[in-house]
Amino acid sequence: MLRPASLWHFCRRPRSARVPAENLGRREVTSGVSPRGGTSSRVLNIFDRDLKRKQKNWAAQQPETTKFDYLREEVGSRIADRVYDIPRDFPLALDLGCGRGYIAQYLNKETVGKFFQADIAENALKNSLETEIPTVSVLVDEESLPFRENTFDLVVSSLSLHWVNDLPRALEQIHYVLKPDGVFIGAMFGGDTLYELRCSLQLAETEREGGFSPHISPFTAVNDLGHLLGRAGFNTLTVDTDEIQVNYPGMFELMEDLQVYF
Repeated sequence: MLRPASLWHFCRRPRSARVPAENLGRREVTSGVSPRGGTSSRVLNIFDRDLKRKQKNWAAQQPETTKFDYLREEVGSRIADRVYDIPRDFPLALDLGCGRGYIAQYLNKETVGKFFQADIAENALKNSLETEIPTVSVLVDEESLPFRENTFDLVVSSLSLHWVNDLPRALEQIHYVLKPDGVFIGAMFGGDTLYELRCSLQLAETEREGGFSPHISPFTAVNDLGHLLGRAGFNTLTVDTDEIQVNYPGMFELMEDLQVYF
């Protein structure tokens, strides 16, 4: 039994002077786009981003991709509901780590005028789900956004940011590309995700080997997320925890899902 805890954060950027709409564009960057970011460049790289890109490309080419999309579909629909809760429209939006477009399919063109779908895996972008919103596919690493300041009215992200090595830096970049009073709505796996699997592996390895190694990726704790968002410059913060329980008949069925999903 699994209880993946999805972390939701809805944030608005502080009010300031508007920037003309003609600022939309791209530029070359090396590590982030915010010139004012204070995050240290010395970050422990827990995740191999190139390996992650290859894994996502492989997963997107599997013959039964939709078989493993149930959780992405559910979380994507919940993020879309949060967008509809905001009484305004968004002329230009960005889906960061979009995968096959699990959020855009639940939105309409009356709410979002144009959608930039950005992901690290080109195969996921090529197999995007249908949506009525005009979209632009952009090959982008979430750790380095190639967009100008004050570009987007809305940024959404679903189950992607838990794979970045420098989450504070990634949040700063999202804040940087948002327009004044722009909105960020995202979901990521929380600290108790795969708790049962983590405990089972630790107990089994301790019994057989006398100790254990971490076999599950680290996840951000709920209590830390509000602080990270505030430090990135967001205000009007709301951080919720949703528990989605998924049952599996055994560990091997779970592993089959994880190699495609994660």
